[in-house]
Amino acid sequence: MTDSATQPLATGPRDMALLSFHDARRHPEDARFEDAPLGYALVVLWHGERVLMVYERERECWELPGGGIEPGESPRAAAVRELREETGQLVPAEALRFVGHSRTALGPRRRVLYGAVFTAETAEPQPFTPNDEVSAVHWRAGEEPLPGGGLVQTVDEYIAGLCRAAP
Repeated sequence: MTDSATQPLATGPRDMALLSFHDARRHPEDARFEDAPLGYALVVLWHGERVLMVYERERECWELPGGGIEPGESPRAAAVRELREETGQLVPAEALRFVGHSRTALGPRRRVLYGAVFTAETAEPQPFTPNDEVSAVHWRAGEEPLPGGGLVQTVDEYIAGLCRAAP
């Protein structure tokens, strides 16, 4: 774990920094933290050796699917909902494996939030239809170039690597 006085684990475009990662063995997926709220859920979805990346229209950046946890919603339910809304991928809640919490600093004000990170495998990817939030998806192998170029959220790449290495 790192804190704001030390180097982040990873930094990325759009003023994002991964300050620390808390392994699932330390905290349950619905844990609450004293220093910042649990505000989002991320899904690292694999198809073989390829990870699903989305091109988020507003941020103009390739990143992992995920988003905000709505009031009264569990992190797991948010992960399932965001994955479906952003990508059309239908992964049942019980198929998601909780990996841990990312602690990130976002934007120029460096707002700190925690995110619940889940991973899963899919044997049959569903078709994608562009929507208001996501214009494209890509099943990415390693650090291959993404279609159309664009920024890649390196914080999310780091998190995907942690998920692949997790027991």
